[in-house]
Amino acid sequence: MVIAESTRKLVGSLFELEGFGPQELKGISGPTRAWAALRPASVESRFEAMHASGLTDLVGREEELDLLLRRWSKAKSGEGQVVLLSGEAGIGKSRLTAALLEHLATEPHTRLRYFCSPQHTDSAFYPIISQMERAAGLAHDDTAQAKLDKLDSLLAQSLAPPEDVGLLAEMLSLPNDGRHPALELVPYQRRQRTLETLTTQIETLARRSPVLMIFEDAHWADPTSLEVLSRSVDRINALGVLLIVTYRPEFEPPWIGQPHVTTLTVNRLGQREIAAMIDRVTGNKPLLASIRQDIVERTDGIPLFIEEMTKAVLEAGGQEDAERAVTSIPAPSLAVPASLHASLMARLDRLGSAKEVAQIGAVIGREFSHALLAAVARKAEGALQAALDGLTESGLLFRQGTPPQATYLFKHGLVQDTAYSTLLRERRRGLHARIAEVLETQFAEIAESQPELVARHCTEAGLIEKSAAFWAKAGRRSQARSALVEAIAQLNRALDQMATLTATPVLRREQIELQVAIIGPLGHVKGLSSAEVKTAIERARALIEQAEALGEPPENPLLLYSVLYGAWISNAAAFNGDALLTLAAQFLALAEKQGATVPLMIGHTIMAHSLLTTGSPAHGRRHCDHAIALYDPATHRPLAMFFGQDLRVQNLSLRSLALWSLGYPEATLVDTDHSLKEARDMGEAGTLFLTLCWATVTHFFCGNYTTAETLANELFTLADEQDAVMWKPAGLLYRGWVFAVTGRASEAVRLIAPQLAAYRSTGSTAMTPVGLSFLAKSFADLGQIEEAWRSVDEAKTVIESTKETWFEAHVHRIAGEIALKSPQPDAAKAEAHFEHALAVARQQQAKSWELRAATSMARLWHDQGKPQQARELLAPVYGWFTEGFNTPDLKEAEALLDKLAQA
Repeated sequence: MVIAESTRKLVGSLFELEGFGPQELKGISGPTRAWAALRPASVESRFEAMHASGLTDLVGREEELDLLLRRWSKAKSGEGQVVLLSGEAGIGKSRLTAALLEHLATEPHTRLRYFCSPQHTDSAFYPIISQMERAAGLAHDDTAQAKLDKLDSLLAQSLAPPEDVGLLAEMLSLPNDGRHPALELVPYQRRQRTLETLTTQIETLARRSPVLMIFEDAHWADPTSLEVLSRSVDRINALGVLLIVTYRPEFEPPWIGQPHVTTLTVNRLGQREIAAMIDRVTGNKPLLASIRQDIVERTDGIPLFIEEMTKAVLEAGGQEDAERAVTSIPAPSLAVPASLHASLMARLDRLGSAKEVAQIGAVIGREFSHALLAAVARKAEGALQAALDGLTESGLLFRQGTPPQATYLFKHGLVQDTAYSTLLRERRRGLHARIAEVLETQFAEIAESQPELVARHCTEAGLIEKSAAFWAKAGRRSQARSALVEAIAQLNRALDQMATLTATPVLRREQIELQVAIIGPLGHVKGLSSAEVKTAIERARALIEQAEALGEPPENPLLLYSVLYGAWISNAAAFNGDALLTLAAQFLALAEKQGATVPLMIGHTIMAHSLLTTGSPAHGRRHCDHAIALYDPATHRPLAMFFGQDLRVQNLSLRSLALWSLGYPEATLVDTDHSLKEARDMGEAGTLFLTLCWATVTHFFCGNYTTAETLANELFTLADEQDAVMWKPAGLLYRGWVFAVTGRASEAVRLIAPQLAAYRSTGSTAMTPVGLSFLAKSFADLGQIEEAWRSVDEAKTVIESTKETWFEAHVHRIAGEIALKSPQPDAAKAEAHFEHALAVARQQQAKSWELRAATSMARLWHDQGKPQQARELLAPVYGWFTEGFNTPDLKEAEALLDKLAQA
């Protein structure tokens, strides 16, 4: 195989740079050997060179490489760049990044490479953990102390503070031996702090030297790693960083369109480039024209296929064998991957006993350690080593390190797939079972930190009961770490496995617990009224009813209440006032009958919410008081895992809303501040979502618009990080409310209209009347009166159909204001709406809404020359208040009363 001359010249001089001596390079194919040595000093491990598979010389990719080099020049000047590199499997994405690495070999820079895996698509932080383990040089047989020492040494380069090092050590499942401060953080806080630490690391490194980040195979990334990647994309635009993200076409990157983001698609090679590549592989060794033409036609311009098919011909020996090797490979009209498969099959078959070792490695994964392979293969060390030497010499497998500390990597995922596909079904199942057993018994730390890995092998082995247990363990672990998307995937895998087993009392109990556990994460990620949440609730209720019919009620009575609560909360999101009141009454009656504290507390909570949102804030407040009085932090805080929110924090938020409606703005903010502090201290994602929502609303109605906008932004950011589809539009909607009342009508319209649609697409309708009212106000401020009336009429229709009446007075007051802003102001229509608003507010005992309606009516009467009538309306309402005189509402009323007195 031919290597670029420039590469050859650099090899010797750079051996010592990474401590990668000639002995370690034995058994690694030429290009790989060059790349193992070519790494400049960085915080990444030399093992990343093994991923730059195939020829380092580029054929037909000069323009793409030139673009990458130009983006690197920009990045070095401090203008951060992102390149999204797309292409089908085997097209040469890694070759292109390898060529860039070769060009930068003599430039001082920091290199960070991350590799995603199809076996770890729901393993939180997988590529980041793997990168850090490689960079630190962590070995399987290292003691915990040795691993911590290596990690400390690595992170010292970025001057990471001890508490951040402790967080990253925990991410790597390393114990804290006392050297790092123990941070008292709950799961959500710990997760957020870890995300921020990872992003800060990149910023710190970029301040020291330019940083090249390569994130390979993003189509296999776990959701949490994608979250880290998104943060990086957002933050590097002002840093000396070039980030290259490679992926297959089925992945849809969310960063397209940003000014510092470039998309680059790698296409198939033309016939001239194919011929040149064949010459590179053969070393210009002559081939029959017919064989060359077959290679050109059957590889269809995909570099990996060209290289492997040409090698198959070279290894075939004589002309007849070469022709047979070519003609046995399907034409691309059948399927291009089939041509690669056939070529690789032929090469593996010629390796004899080494083929079995390749098969075992393929079952383990694309990357595997010598220690794990040896434990699974159960071969004599000499025979195993000979087989591995054959595979590495052939270029199908790359090796880093010296056995037994060596680590191996298949040249390409398609090579691993081919080796895997050659196994018969029973042999494959047996190997998966053996790997699961070895992981459990000999690699306990991996089984503990990556239960989803053991679960995958158990699943493939047909060990259903065992796989279900490990998927359940993985799901609970992810949920406890606030990795909600991963938790949903893993819990669903566990439930799917359980569904195939023979039912037993123990199995039914476990199914019920997992089916209930998945409701909370689904609600936050998919939306409380989504089809997924409703299905999960129905399944959980059916499982409980089935168990009760068999005389096997759940041991934990909270599970039944959790399901009932889920049904209630789904109706709260897709607002149905009648159903809410009925369900809440049934729940509370059952709880009172049983006399258990927790059900009573939950019953009062949902009754408080139901009453408040259907226009009875005084009664709702009393139920909040009952629930708060029953709450004991030590006993009841863990219930947030069952019910999605902490019950005390939820009741503080609800009571703050009730207090504002009832006319106590200062007391409102006291409860709001307490709820926010406690939610942040807890760090539980579901609790924080809801608390930020309500805190934004209360600060907004108290007139603290700057604070409300800050909280709305925080809600959106948190929802975006967690990919919580219901809360993202909510955060943006609240920001639109602020725009609507602070003179930014155009911005309000642009934000509220699409976000209302997005919010409703989740199945949620709660609070849409107030959103529509602010959309109507903004339209009116812009002079678009017809659109304003359409929005306010829709808000009134929603209120009438759903019975969500707590904003009814507000909507009618806005309607009255619109009537006065029309080209031909209609004072009679405005007065009718103000009267309606006053009547609703008085009926609800909602003094804050009554004050606003009275102020609007009094202003109208003042303008009509009726100051005495206006004062008689407004003065008693204003005089009722005992607090909150610095709020905009009371200041406005006071100023109007002074004007009326002068009149």
